[in-house]
Amino acid sequence: MQSFAAKPLLLDIRRVTLRVTHEEFEKLCQDNPDLRLELTKEGQLITMVPAGWESSKRNSKLNSRVEVWNEQTGLGEVFDSSGGFTLPNGAVRSPDVTWIEKSKLEGISTDIAFPEVTPDFVIELRSKTDSLKTLQEKMQEYQSNGVRLGLLINPQDQQVEIYRPGQETSVLDSPSSIDCNEVMPGFTLDMSRIW
Repeated sequence: MQSFAAKPLLLDIRRVTLRVTHEEFEKLCQDNPDLRLELTKEGQLITMVPAGWESSKRNSKLNSRVEVWNEQTGLGEVFDSSGGFTLPNGAVRSPDVTWIEKSKLEGISTDIAFPEVTPDFVIELRSKTDSLKTLQEKMQEYQSNGVRLGLLINPQDQQVEIYRPGQETSVLDSPSSIDCNEVMPGFTLDMSRIW
């Protein structure tokens, strides 16, 4: 009797919205560690494609700049896009760069996969496959959930959109640096080699 290896069955869900609970979302993330997943406040499951090599390189530079500042000040913790946080509205989001002030993290168990904590600072970097409108909606969600400073970096248009609670979004064209001192004392984000 000849044995045949089963071929994987691929399910096309482009026209279907999948909704899961927080518990199901956590299990999906545990069972699929190579997938980048987020959860909207309505429980809609979002799968994100891996960043291309150019976006990955930019993300690495952005994350390292925030990390170097944080190592010097010791004011908080820095997280990359593989870390997720539950916002007050119930959404689980994974910004490309996240900084959280130290006191907010005290007492949070390391056993919790997606702690309920609002980041102080986030960066979303638009890759070639990202919809600008979708990223702007995500930034508005961060803003309305208490993120104190959010940067949407758009290399395609060489613009940075700045989001702050209770303020209109401001847009900078090809900035060489961005002053983040209002939230992160002494930190200016150097944009060289990002454009």
